[in-house]
Amino acid sequence: MGRITETVKVLLIINVIFFIGATSLGGKAFEWFALWFPKNENFQIWQIVSHMFMHGGTGHIFFNMFALYMFGSHLETSIGKNKFLFIYFFSGLGAVGFQILFTYFQFNPGYQALLEQGYTDSQIFSFIKNSYATEQYLSYPKELYNLVDSYISPMVGASGAIFGVLAAFAVLFPNLPLYIIFIPIPIKAKYLIGGYFLLDLYGGITGQAILGPSNVAHWAHIGGAVIGFITMWYWKKNSFNQHRWY
Repeated sequence: MGRITETVKVLLIINVIFFIGATSLGGKAFEWFALWFPKNENFQIWQIVSHMFMHGGTGHIFFNMFALYMFGSHLETSIGKNKFLFIYFFSGLGAVGFQILFTYFQFNPGYQALLEQGYTDSQIFSFIKNSYATEQYLSYPKELYNLVDSYISPMVGASGAIFGVLAAFAVLFPNLPLYIIFIPIPIKAKYLIGGYFLLDLYGGITGQAILGPSNVAHWAHIGGAVIGFITMWYWKKNSFNQHRWY
C-alpha cells in the first residue's frame, strides 16, 4: 500500500507504547484506561479516548496495527492528515456510542427486574460484584447474566477507529482489488470490507462470532464503520479534493 505516513506512524508508536506500558502495569492499566460501563465505579471520562490505545493481547494489537498500516497510510495520503485524524477519532467515538448503547440494552432488563423485586441500587451493585467474584453469574438466566457481564466487561482496542478507516477506504476506493492471505483471488474493496461489516452485524445481532473470539465488541466495530462510511461519503459527495485540510 506504499510508504507509511507520518500520522499513521505516530499512531502505531503510541499504541505500541500503551501496550508495553499496560503489560507492565497489569490489571491496574485496564482499571484506569480501559472503557468501563458508565455505571461501573471504574468508569472515568478519559477512558472514552484512552481505551482506543489499549489492547487485550498481542494478536489483538497486531491485527489492528496491521490494518492501520495497510489502509491508513493510503487513506491519509489521499485526504490529508487532519481529515484522516478526524475520521480515526470520530469513528472511535462512534464506536463508543454504539457499544455503550448496546450495553445499556443488555444491562437494563436485569436491572429493572431486580428493582421490581425490591432491590435498592446499592443492593443490585453488591449482587453484581458478589456474583462476579464467586462466578455464580455464569449459571444465571440470560437476563441476569447480561446484567453482570455488561457491568464487568471493559472495552479496549482501536478496532472502532480502524473500522472507520476501513469503511472510509471502501468509499474512496470501492473497486480497488485487495487480496486475503492464502487466497490468491482479488476482491474489490467494497465487497471485502463490506463483507467483514456484515459478519460483524450478524455477530452483533445474534451474539455469535463467525470470525475471531466470542468477546468481540461487534457494535463498536459497527459504530466505527458507520461513522467512517457516512463521513467519507459526505466528503466524497461534496468533492473533498477541492477543500483539503492540512
